[in-house]
Amino acid sequence: MTAAQTNQISFNPSVDDMQAFLAALQVLLDRLAPLLVDLNAEERHGLSKMGTRTVEFVGKTLQYARESPQFNPAFFDVDEFERDFAAIDKLRTLQRPIRHLADMLDDSMLLSGSEAYGAALSYYQSIKVASKRGLPGAALIAEDLGAQFVNRGPRPAAPPAPVPAPAPAPAAAGPTQPSAAA
Repeated sequence: MTAAQTNQISFNPSVDDMQAFLAALQVLLDRLAPLLVDLNAEERHGLSKMGTRTVEFVGKTLQYARESPQFNPAFFDVDEFERDFAAIDKLRTLQRPIRHLADMLDDSMLLSGSEAYGAALSYYQSIKVASKRGLPGAALIAEDLGAQFVNRGPRPAAPPAPVPAPAPAPAAAGPTQPSAAA
């Protein structure tokens, strides 16, 4: 625990800014969400994945499908293939700044939570000292805050890994029999 608490974040937007943020998010939800899908884990698992290394392959395949349509399977819809491929760039253009913003929100929440918890622990340590010194009102506060840490002592050490049983000793050598190959 450090003697001085450092403050690396102060997120305190005005009410107007918060309303503007939420309105902007609502516009995104209203306009973008109807165009997107929400897959569950099982649906995601069953899909082919196109990573950055396969983009060139998919693009080249689309070009061949346009230039040599005689090889396209009967069920093949080249226009839909092209729309799906073009969607990747459009979605990535949206995803990058949104993912970056989401990462920054996560980091800001983590740092804010860490600072708030650190401040709470500092106060708790101070109130415990005040309680030990018998300062009026400190014992009640220390007891109330201390309830957070009841039954949170050190965790027992993990049991040692079982020692494997020794391998059985080789059988005593008896008379050898000639092999069939001899």
